[in-house]
Amino acid sequence: MWTYRYLDGAEDERNALVSREKAALINAEAKLATFGPALPYPHSSAVRGADRLRELRPRGGRSPWRALYRQVGDEFVVAAVGPEAEVDPRGFAAACRRAEARLAEMEGQKR
Repeated sequence: MWTYRYLDGAEDERNALVSREKAALINAEAKLATFGPALPYPHSSAVRGADRLRELRPRGGRSPWRALYRQVGDEFVVAAVGPEAEVDPRGFAAACRRAEARLAEMEGQKR
């Protein structure tokens, strides 16, 4: 079983989702915990143009929301939750920037 955790800002973003979308994301998290890096498309996908960032795709990609994460050691760190790229390209790009900034801050604190 793999472990995952949410950074504070990302957890707030997840908690702000409507109940149905939050439940779908929680279900996707369970799949990530079970399959880890072997979680296949369409449940997980690399984010193009981002540094080692992946997107967790609830409901096999049919959800309008994505959890953005990176594997750090033996755990997955969810750094942002944002809209799906085709639904809201600017919102997705902003979520990617938040995720990368939060991960950089977290990794900087480890040193």
